[in-house]
Amino acid sequence: MVHTPPSSPALGRSTPAALSAAALTALLLFAAAPASAQTAPAAAEPALRARVARILAATPLVDGHNDLPENYKERVDDHLDRIDLAGDTSTLAEPLHTDIPRLRRGGVGGQFWSVFVPTTLAGPPAAVAVLEQIDLVHRMIARYPETFAFAATAADVERIRRSGRIACLIGMEGGYAIADSLAVLRQTYACGARYMTLTHWKSIDWADAATDAPRHGGLTRFGREVVREMNRTGMLVDLSHVSDQVMLDALATSQAPVIFSHSSARALCRHPRNVPDDILRRVAGNRGIVMVNVAPGFVSEAARIASQPVEAEWARLGALYPNDPERVDSELHAFAAQHPTPDATLAQVADHIEHIRDVAGVDHVGIGSDFDGIGRTPVGLEDVSKYPALLAELLRRGWTDADVAKVAGGNILRVMREAELVAARLQKERPASDARIEELDAAPVPDHGGPAGVPE
Repeated sequence: MVHTPPSSPALGRSTPAALSAAALTALLLFAAAPASAQTAPAAAEPALRARVARILAATPLVDGHNDLPENYKERVDDHLDRIDLAGDTSTLAEPLHTDIPRLRRGGVGGQFWSVFVPTTLAGPPAAVAVLEQIDLVHRMIARYPETFAFAATAADVERIRRSGRIACLIGMEGGYAIADSLAVLRQTYACGARYMTLTHWKSIDWADAATDAPRHGGLTRFGREVVREMNRTGMLVDLSHVSDQVMLDALATSQAPVIFSHSSARALCRHPRNVPDDILRRVAGNRGIVMVNVAPGFVSEAARIASQPVEAEWARLGALYPNDPERVDSELHAFAAQHPTPDATLAQVADHIEHIRDVAGVDHVGIGSDFDGIGRTPVGLEDVSKYPALLAELLRRGWTDADVAKVAGGNILRVMREAELVAARLQKERPASDARIEELDAAPVPDHGGPAGVPE
């Protein structure tokens, strides 16, 4: 989820003083682009379209991150009947990027639905909120049984795709949702979560975020135990949103491949949420995967730079009018209108995919769109129906069908299988740990302490 990070605790999501993240995202991402912005690439030639169709018939396209579930929470209080995915959700007053007809046109075979709760929640309320989001995904699947089916394993994804349906996986965004409890972690896995992003925009009791001041200098001892327990259960460790040091600590700790469910290449766009080249090389050594985010601020350096004045103004107005969110909203809209951001393009998304391939290798890159967690999208890659155009662009650049298949879904399915094998081995080697901290083996990372109130 791209939700613009608050610059101070007073501006956090869901607080009375805050402009909603959705409102700020809209301002940042929907501001009018300059007239000179690049245009969409031409439609793929028939031969390329035919190649893409053959690739997706053989390999499920699996997107690593879609924020549709949170939209149900924020817009309609989890009432599934108020947003009909069988219809065209692009015509809603607040258009969505996702619906069943467009998923079909996009050739989507598997989707990780993100279950997100605000960073303003902590402890038991956060755990309750994430279980409600997981429940919503299961209810969404049950509402459209002819289209969706729940997937827990890589084999499930392939089986469901062969049945003509879309495999639905669950990714939990933000480690604060487990309330510092390994028991809660295990139960979210039992309820269907197959990855957890260790942080969101804010640092938490046991891990530092990329977009917040560091509290620990990486993972704490408890944070490393979270990673170990994720390995043991089979839950993928997701390093999108975490600080560079947490990336390194998690890579040093994890016995299973890690993922970045929705991050791009920092060499091309210097957002701290993106992955630097030295860590890309370590991801290759870990046999993990970076799934490229399509948000303009993560794809285009020009868009990232152009958004900075709006973010700074949001922080200033929030501090100036802490009890008047309507005034913050009004004045920020006026400011944003005077500070447009340029477009990102489908070709730039392809550039990120190619860069990660060139640094980490073709086995370590995938697609993690962040659709419905962002507002404005790259030209040519406007919604879930456009994945074939992205794959055609790679083919146009000389990629082989086999390598495009890896990016589309082959790589993430391989990562899932390897994580499943690691979990099976670890479950034989030791029993499940409890919610207290165990005495840990000597680790190749420093001891940064542990979360408050959790014994070391």
